[in-house]
Amino acid sequence: MASDPECVMGKVFLVVGATGGIGTALSNRLAADGASLVLAARQEEPLQQLATRLGAVPVMGDATQPDDVQRMIDTAANRFDRLDGVVHLPGSLLLKPAHRTTDEEWQHTIATNLTSAFNVIRAAIPRLRSAGGSIVLISSGAAQLGLANHEAIAAAKAGLIGLAKSAAASYARNGIRVNTVAPGLVQTGLTASLTANDLSARASEALHPLGRLGEPEDVASAVAWFLHPAQQWVTGQVLGVDGGLASLKVRAS
Repeated sequence: MASDPECVMGKVFLVVGATGGIGTALSNRLAADGASLVLAARQEEPLQQLATRLGAVPVMGDATQPDDVQRMIDTAANRFDRLDGVVHLPGSLLLKPAHRTTDEEWQHTIATNLTSAFNVIRAAIPRLRSAGGSIVLISSGAAQLGLANHEAIAAAKAGLIGLAKSAAASYARNGIRVNTVAPGLVQTGLTASLTANDLSARASEALHPLGRLGEPEDVASAVAWFLHPAQQWVTGQVLGVDGGLASLKVRAS
C-alpha cells in the first residue's frame, strides 16, 4: 500500500520536556496517531510511566546541559535510524518586576527557557539536515504583549521567537522547518499557583478575550499541526494559541 505523505504514522519525534501538562497531551496525541516517540525529561518516575504507557523510548536528561541534549538527539536518531521532528517544551514561570528579580532567578529563567532551546536546535540540526524535518519551540503570549511583572520570562520567551526565526532562515535550504507556538495561560502544574483560587482564576481568565484559560490539548494540537508533514510549506511562524491575549482588546460589556 502506498504511504500517505500527510500521515505521521511511522514518523519519529523527540519530545523534550515530555512529562509536563503540554508534553503529556502532545505525546498522547502523537502516539495515538501512530508516531514513534522518544520522550525526554529530568524526573525518572513520571518519564518511565509515560513512556511505558505509550510504548515510547525514555531518555532522562536536563535540556540546559548540552551533553544531555546530544544524548537525547542521538538516542532518537540511532534507535529508529531517522528523526523527523523535535519539540522543545521545558519552561518556567517567574512573575516579578525587574528590580525584585535576583541574578539567580534571571539566570535560571534564561537557562531553562532559552539556553535549553538553543541546545536542542544546535544538536538536532546535524541529524535533520539530510532529510529535513520540523522543530517546534514554545514561546508565550507574554513575549508579544507588555504584561507587568513579566520582565525575565518575557525576555526569555521573546528570545525563543528570535531564535526560531533565525534558525528557520538558516536551515530552510535543508528542508528544516522551525516554528513557534505562543500560548496564553494554560492550566498545567506549572501555572497552578495562578489558578489556585476562584479570584485569581477569574482574573487570569479576564485577560483572555475568549474568556477561559487554555488546556494542554489546545497547545498540543497546534504543535502537532506544525509537525505534520502536510505543513511542509510553513516555517518561521509564530502561532498564538492564547484565547486572543496578545492580539485582541475586547471592550468591557
